Amino acid sequence: MIRFISVLSAVFLATTATAQDDADIAAKFTVAGETLIYDTENLSDAEIETDDIDHLLKLLRGNESIKTVELNSGGGSIYAGIEMARIIIDFELDTLVNGECASSCVRMFLGGYNRQMTLGSKIGFHQAQWSPGNIQGYYEDWAENEGWDTPFDFASWLYEDTQREFHEDLTYMIDRGVDAAFAAKAKGTPNADMWYPTRTELTLARVLRLQE
Repeated sequence: MIRFISVLSAVFLATTATAQDDADIAAKFTVAGETLIYDTENLSDAEIETDDIDHLLKLLRGNESIKTVELNSGGGSIYAGIEMARIIIDFELDTLVNGECASSCVRMFLGGYNRQMTLGSKIGFHQAQWSPGNIQGYYEDWAENEGWDTPFDFASWLYEDTQREFHEDLTYMIDRGVDAAFAAKAKGTPNADMWYPTRTELTLARVLRLQE
């Protein structure tokens, strides 16, 4: 009987945790007419996460009237930013920054057809970062699978992967119409810093653009 109660308690706690996680994800999104607001700053310790990808897609599929994605986020998962940008591009949506859009949020913003920013808002650029702890964890999890016999094998792969990722990011910015010199400066900003260009700089570099 005690074991049965313990199992029920575990199931209840897991279900409760999942429900809370789903609620936290949903709280980042608000549909307001033709605008889908994505705001990670209205929750404590929230950021762009992989679970947000499916929720974005679900909302867009269920609301065909949505034309614009309004963004307010300091960033988060690089992968999530890439995938959510792909979805924004596929749905041919406009993007609008209302507050701040920095780090991986910029990837999403650049997915917009028309891209605007409310007065007083800002867009921040810097290089990606991978912490020593996360690098160690990745090596330990994938060494056997990838055939990395030593940390030096992993370091060689990491060197190549970093260059590939840098090139892909730079190419993406240019493909989305951003001036090449501006893109190079953005990708050269150290992770510890954050470059917030002026509205004039963003407009001249075609980060902000109005095509209609």
